[in-house]
Amino acid sequence: MNRLLTITSLFLFLFCLNSKAQQKYTISGYITDASSGETLIGANIFNTELKTGGTTNLYGFYSITLEEGTYNFVYSYIGYETQQFQIELNEDLTHSVSLSESGVMRDEIVIKGEREDKNIEGTEMGTVELSVDKIKKIPALLGEVDVLRTIQLLPGVMSAGEGNSGFYVRGGGPDQNLILLDEAIVYNPGHLFGFFSVFNSDAVKSATLTKGGMPARYGGRLSSVLDVSMKDGNTKDYHATGGIGLISSRLTLEGPLVKDKSAFMIAARRTYIDVLLQPLFNTERFEDFKGNGYYFYDLNTKLNYTFSEKDRIFLSGYFGRDVFNYRSTDGFEVYMPWGNATATLRWNHLFNNKLFMNATAIYNDYDFSVRVNSEINSFESTLFSGIRDYNLKWDFDYFPSVLHEIKFGVNLAHHTYTPYSVNAAIGDTEINSDPDNKKYALETAIYIQDEWSITDRIKVNVGLRASSFHHVGPYKDIRFGFNGLPEDTVRYDAFQFIADYYGIEPRISSRIRLNNDASVKLGFTYNNQYNHLVSSATSQLPTDLWVPSTARVKPQRGMQFSAGYFKNFADNVYEFSVEGYYKRLQNQIEFRESYAPELGIDIENDFVFGKGESYGLELFLKKRTGRFNGWAGYTLSRTTRTFPDINEGETFPARYDRTHDLSVVAIFELNEKWDFSGTYVYGTGQATTLPNSFFVIDGWIYTEYMDRNSFRMAPYHRMDFAATWHLKKRNKLEHDIVFSVYNVYNRQNPFFYYVDLEGDLNQGLNSRLIQVSLFPVLPSVTWNFKY
Repeated sequence: MNRLLTITSLFLFLFCLNSKAQQKYTISGYITDASSGETLIGANIFNTELKTGGTTNLYGFYSITLEEGTYNFVYSYIGYETQQFQIELNEDLTHSVSLSESGVMRDEIVIKGEREDKNIEGTEMGTVELSVDKIKKIPALLGEVDVLRTIQLLPGVMSAGEGNSGFYVRGGGPDQNLILLDEAIVYNPGHLFGFFSVFNSDAVKSATLTKGGMPARYGGRLSSVLDVSMKDGNTKDYHATGGIGLISSRLTLEGPLVKDKSAFMIAARRTYIDVLLQPLFNTERFEDFKGNGYYFYDLNTKLNYTFSEKDRIFLSGYFGRDVFNYRSTDGFEVYMPWGNATATLRWNHLFNNKLFMNATAIYNDYDFSVRVNSEINSFESTLFSGIRDYNLKWDFDYFPSVLHEIKFGVNLAHHTYTPYSVNAAIGDTEINSDPDNKKYALETAIYIQDEWSITDRIKVNVGLRASSFHHVGPYKDIRFGFNGLPEDTVRYDAFQFIADYYGIEPRISSRIRLNNDASVKLGFTYNNQYNHLVSSATSQLPTDLWVPSTARVKPQRGMQFSAGYFKNFADNVYEFSVEGYYKRLQNQIEFRESYAPELGIDIENDFVFGKGESYGLELFLKKRTGRFNGWAGYTLSRTTRTFPDINEGETFPARYDRTHDLSVVAIFELNEKWDFSGTYVYGTGQATTLPNSFFVIDGWIYTEYMDRNSFRMAPYHRMDFAATWHLKKRNKLEHDIVFSVYNVYNRQNPFFYYVDLEGDLNQGLNSRLIQVSLFPVLPSVTWNFKY
């Protein structure tokens, strides 16, 4: 008995010693910019003894749990001075750090916002973090710095057309890109019919594009995620930044409301070509143009307040409008406004050193309208379409140990769709669309993902997303008979379920580290998309319609397999990657052939459905540091669509199918006064459909078209150049002048083609293919300032 007690006592003693040795504590906090108070996303925390660490989340928060001991922690962010601390970890600690921008010489300049070995270390595939400073150095169309146009210079991302900011990713359509601004969906990201984006670069803090291996926290789209965050505002001091260009000017103001606790940011931008031309239109020579014009404007705002280390709130908003006016001398008028509005309220709460929460309430709205008035025949009409969302989200970050980073959350959304609404009058006769044609839907999602470091060489990101979509009332369903006439009407009350869809979406990506400077990555994603953009154009125009999944319109579904080899050279100065992907798409949507809109007919009756396939290989080489830096990307790909009701059921190339796509970006920082940059792009011509033959029957000309998208436009290629002159600093004023040239060698790239018929019906007709080009050489100059 005594021996048993002795053994038991010894076991308990050893267990207590072991428990004490295994005692773990957590160090956590925020990493911020010392000059502005802005949180730094993706900043690196590294423990030199254990060769491990972590990074900050989207709100600059980090958490690392280690066994009790004394450690050296290195805090770093590219472009900032590194800080090192020796910390005795014998209790849970809060340790926030402010990093200062480095004062390196220009020959040591690096790209801010990137980890040196992130290319090979992370599990992310096809993910690119865009530096706003770098975006501003790249040549821009008419001097308008553009996030979306920079994205088009990456492999796997195709431009929607000449001068257009729309983009396609790995064979997906424009609606298959999830575009977020402070977590609010932006349904139409373009100004000037897509030639410029809605993102004011002065208001942007960060932008990340994910085109493969989409994490489980994102959903609702098949191809990619572009996550754009606005600046929070400077909590230290007041600043003004802006610029004056050829077609627009912009101004951003930011500063503290309560120093080190609360700040504001407001950014405004407007084009003024309409204002400059009005005096000219008032002259007798150009009086026919009086009343015509086009302009766009947008406004970004943000407020934040820090209650304590545990609680912070952010309120941000965006409002943008394009307005087109046309008035003829005979009294015919067209007024066409469209745009986006978003509002986001976020609450960050820290439950403890390991559990971080972000609760979000979101409102977003996109609408488009056309008002037409003709005094000649007393005709008036108004067309309206749009989509509006209310969204609630709860997202959690949990850091149980240095081996795991777990994210989970839930999302609830209510959608209101107005595919079209028409009111017209001709004299005393009125024509109105059905007031009950609006559609409503509820969408929910829950997700969990874990980034798990299994060993030093193997890391995986495993996630699962469960989603549901419910088409709900009020709704009036008109049933048609075989004769095409209405024969029955079914009415649904508010929130009564009409059609229900559910989806399980597994996501997995993995990294196998081969050595200190190379790794192999594998990924698989499965996505459901319940909202659809239906268009008969080649790019995302304001007239395109957003429609929900219904009993007839099934959710789009897509799966993507990807694999890649990643390698860094010369102490992480150069990055190289080669990625291959294969993507399958189900329930793709197009308008039926010979589609023409009809009042009183639900537009979804004009849809046809099919499938898609895309596969390709992407090569990417990037020089990260030094006075000369930049990247080159090449994509070899194939994208097809198959619709039983289009092209006689034969598979055809998608209109954004590009066999070859090449982009080169070069930036050279000559000295403290001059920077130079250039871009070159080449792409296989877009696929399109043209008339194949014409024939005359009884005096009428009939057209026969070739197979769908069987004609290739001429290849697209262009070179741009920019030079930035940094002027002498005056007191607190920093300013520069940017000279840029778009399409340096005046390439006449095709915008579209049409067939011109010459002659008459009696003597015969001759056809001639006409190419329409858009932009010649376009020089521009922009003055930028910061005070």
